[in-house]
Amino acid sequence: MTHIIDHPSPNFGDRPHGSPIDILVLHYTGMQSGQIALDRLCDPASSVSCHYLIEEDGRIFRLVDEDKRAWHAGRGEWQKCVDVNSRSIGIEIVNPGHEHGYRAFLEDQITSVIALCRDILGRHTIPASRIIAHSDMAPDRKEDPGELFPWDQLAENGIGLWPKIRPQRSPEMSPKALTSPDNLDPLLDQIGYGDGDGQKRRIAFQRHWRPADISGKVDNECVAIAKALVKAT
Repeated sequence: MTHIIDHPSPNFGDRPHGSPIDILVLHYTGMQSGQIALDRLCDPASSVSCHYLIEEDGRIFRLVDEDKRAWHAGRGEWQKCVDVNSRSIGIEIVNPGHEHGYRAFLEDQITSVIALCRDILGRHTIPASRIIAHSDMAPDRKEDPGELFPWDQLAENGIGLWPKIRPQRSPEMSPKALTSPDNLDPLLDQIGYGDGDGQKRRIAFQRHWRPADISGKVDNECVAIAKALVKAT
């Protein structure tokens, strides 16, 4: 595994006594450079942090020990957990994000993401359904790590879920045929999405599991993917 560079942040607290570590949240930094992000995550005035930051060249920085509660997730919910920070490990992945020129993640960077995630999963019992995007737990306010993040590649390496859906053959059941949000929304509840704006939840779902179209329009492919996720959850 890539060498880990210790770069302590003062922004952390204790986890609640007996709280399991059973969620892994992946973010992008959303800032102009990795150094700017690293400085902010270690600035006491910012009140934000993460456990790890991964630079575009693959370097991994450890900011907060895993047994401590980092301040990365904020307000949100996943699978009925409303204090995600207390039960999660947070990884920030350097990328300028949608506000500063969002771009594809680099090969060396994703290699390090996979190595680090596998290492974490070797230490903690984190179900595949609880390896999530920041936008999954906070769809009303977050977009990261976004539609360019290679979740399928992570799943190929045993990290998270990536249902493979075969296209339906009948024309009326074409994968891209639109259907009612009423056919998707109850499935999103079962997958783990919290209450909130329905359209933003649908877009967050698409960013993670059907990134080719993140319009929020519901089609048969979305429903089929969601059903497969429910079965795997």
